[in-house]
Amino acid sequence: MLKPSEHPAPEPWLRGTLTELPPVPRAVLHALEQAKEGLRKWCFPLSENQLNASLADVAPVAFHLRHIARSLDRLLTYAEGHHLSQHQLDALKPGLASDATHAQLFAELEAALNRSADRIRALASADLQAPRAVGKKQLPSTLGGLLVHIAEHTQRHVGQAITTAKIVAAH
Repeated sequence: MLKPSEHPAPEPWLRGTLTELPPVPRAVLHALEQAKEGLRKWCFPLSENQLNASLADVAPVAFHLRHIARSLDRLLTYAEGHHLSQHQLDALKPGLASDATHAQLFAELEAALNRSADRIRALASADLQAPRAVGKKQLPSTLGGLLVHIAEHTQRHVGQAITTAKIVAAH
């Protein structure tokens, strides 16, 4: 777990880490590390009520934390060239459920980020041009396309979670 610091480190991509990995998987791992740090800083201090609060019809922070964790698993399954399992499909259903506990949310998120990092490392030397199919419609993509989408999709929801956390905390 991250601990606050008086002098925060540079963003993960500026720390000179993961240099043993090719640029694309390295960038994705740096994006996940940045996501973990940002969510820990802005969302972890929230109470369960704040995590589950929905103001002005905006999805609660809890939704974004669950969505990040579960979409990482789904997108990496496609990146690995597999179809989603029934368990993964069932995990899509809770969506905006407002019963998430602080401990459950952050345990699921932390585990998903750690597992995802391992899975990305396992794909690091694979051909980024390798074709991949996404979703029920089996839309065409590539391994590289999926890895880049994992980074940008995660960061999009991190931004939404942090913005919502700041608004909820101010109320």
